[in-house]
Amino acid sequence: MTKKEIALSAVEALKKEYPDAKCSLDYETPLQLLVATRLSAQCTDARVNLVTPALFARFPDAESLAGAEVSEVAEYIKSCGLYKTKSKDLVAMAKMLVSDFGSEVPDNIDDLTKLPGIGRKTANLICGDVYGKPAVVVDTHCIRITTRLGLHKETDQRKIENALRKLLPPEESNDFCHRIVLHGRAVCTARSPKCKDCCMNGFCRMGVKELKNGD
Repeated sequence: MTKKEIALSAVEALKKEYPDAKCSLDYETPLQLLVATRLSAQCTDARVNLVTPALFARFPDAESLAGAEVSEVAEYIKSCGLYKTKSKDLVAMAKMLVSDFGSEVPDNIDDLTKLPGIGRKTANLICGDVYGKPAVVVDTHCIRITTRLGLHKETDQRKIENALRKLLPPEESNDFCHRIVLHGRAVCTARSPKCKDCCMNGFCRMGVKELKNGD
């Protein structure tokens, strides 16, 4: 199979396995998703979802967050890890949203990545989930599973994103990335992938090898 054929097969297999693809972070507004995604760095989504309700209640919009004391924001997010850096980024990000973007979350990767603490992974998530644009969210699950599938041999996130954009149908790419996360947590784990239970073991290059060796 070509890489394109593997990618299309993966899209369909994951769609059947995880029909309800959605972001696992809880949010109601674009700003809330932006904040939650920044907090999720080196932290579980479940932990972020425990922290954000109180944070969002205290700072419901860009203006209130922009005017916050970094130390107060830090108190709300201490359990997320790297809270000192994250609290500085959140306040600085909110200030830029107010001063440069009319308090609105931008709808494109170039502007989003100008915000303090926001990289392409988060920018893609915002573009896909909030604005419905084709997006490729390259997180650790995406890197691991698309490598095992044989879709690329890259290690750089930007190169992986570019490679996957060429292989995935634009209208499917965002949901594909959400499904990859679910599959990475449940089946294609980092240390002990359950290839026998995988919905992609008929075409995944690593899975085919593993099952063959197992026989």
